[in-house]
Amino acid sequence: MTIWLEKFTAHGDGPRLAVKDAIDVAGSPTTLACPVISDLAVPADRDAPVVAAARAQGARIVGKTNLTELCRAADGVNPWTGTPENPLDAERIPGGSSSGSAVAVARGEADVALGTDTGGSIRVPAACCGIVGLKTTHGRVSLEGVFPLAPSLDVVGPLGRDVAAVALGMSLIEDGFTTSDFDAGAMIGRLRPAGTTVAGPLDDAVDAALRTSGLIFADEPVDLWPAALDAGNTLILGEGYREHRHLLAYPDRISARIRRRIERGEKVADGMLDEAYATRAALREFLDKLFERYPLLALPTITQPPPRLGAERDVDLTALTLPFNVSGDPALALPIPVGEAALPGSLQLVAPANEEGRLLAAGALIEAALR
Repeated sequence: MTIWLEKFTAHGDGPRLAVKDAIDVAGSPTTLACPVISDLAVPADRDAPVVAAARAQGARIVGKTNLTELCRAADGVNPWTGTPENPLDAERIPGGSSSGSAVAVARGEADVALGTDTGGSIRVPAACCGIVGLKTTHGRVSLEGVFPLAPSLDVVGPLGRDVAAVALGMSLIEDGFTTSDFDAGAMIGRLRPAGTTVAGPLDDAVDAALRTSGLIFADEPVDLWPAALDAGNTLILGEGYREHRHLLAYPDRISARIRRRIERGEKVADGMLDEAYATRAALREFLDKLFERYPLLALPTITQPPPRLGAERDVDLTALTLPFNVSGDPALALPIPVGEAALPGSLQLVAPANEEGRLLAAGALIEAALR
């Protein structure tokens, strides 16, 4: 089991904070769990602002966590640094790319962890490991000192064992952060994305969790979903190629699957990026209209239980998360029961931009109702 890429001795009595090794921590190299980056890395001369903010609030940095190589896969599998063991089922993937951060929290080795999310890299491992993860609004949290993948999608956010821990994480990285009030009787929009098949028990579990919490919901079909997914994948490939193409000069220090992903981005012309940005505008317009009617939207986080190791490439793990990176809206992944199944499911709540406080208030309400 490889959770930590570097573990620190942290003194004091503040919250224990784990940091994904895509984020600079002073005195430690940022390696992205990738040999070509590790070969060239030197210790960071200062904390990324998000880490500095957490230290200023009393956080104790307990280590830098493992991840999928270059943040470029949502399964958490890494042939170089190892794959963190899913604490719920060792035969299943932990999810990624913030795999080590999720596992460190789930195992109680950190109170809060920081991850990054470009297509689902906080929410997917949270779903796989049965914890809570928050994708913040794009642009709300500084990306200075954070290794880029697709800058128009990248965000930093916290993971915790429960909603209170994620709220603590937000207060560490944003001084003065508070949750908002949320009306328990509010009607929310239950998204039904076109072209994406969700396992029946998981879909039913989301509806059951909302009903148990006293929330009223109305179904909302999303015909734009396939186009939003295409736009998100185009942005990751195109922007990612522009950020990472220099690494192709070291082909033997990148795994074959990650090298292929970088190379595929060469085919993404500027016009294709422009089309993706146009789809983003249409998606934002669609979601803004929904948010005029509903304070929150809900859907599952992943389409099925976490795949078994070896079968992860047969599943699109970001099929329900990536569109909210495209829109930039904040989204919360929250564990929920799935009938008599041993593994929990995950409910994804989405709010308008900069309404993380509303998300966490609603998440706390649902969490309390399901206990």
